[in-house]
Amino acid sequence: METQPFRLTDRAAERIAEIATANGGGALRVAVLAGGCSGFQYKFELDRETTDEDVVITHGDAMVFIDPTSLDLLAGSELDYTDALMGSHFAVRNPQATASCGCGTSFSID
Repeated sequence: METQPFRLTDRAAERIAEIATANGGGALRVAVLAGGCSGFQYKFELDRETTDEDVVITHGDAMVFIDPTSLDLLAGSELDYTDALMGSHFAVRNPQATASCGCGTSFSID
């Protein structure tokens, strides 16, 4: 069985599908950008267009687009969705991250 380079939890997939349905379709684009408190930061946005280079990951009714450069920094990661009293958000569990910021969207790799 081949391991996916990036996985979605059931909760994340359900939330992505809900957001896409409420907005007339699309997928969640997950990207890693330079910047943030620790060197890199995650970016999440609804996107209806994929590029020829994008990796498309599906889980149930959810779709995620990731560009190849971001996928290198996300290899082995898992996207989860947390719905708590302090707020709801997507969170990436990235085994490559050696440090992260309290904001939860910034990380560094040695």
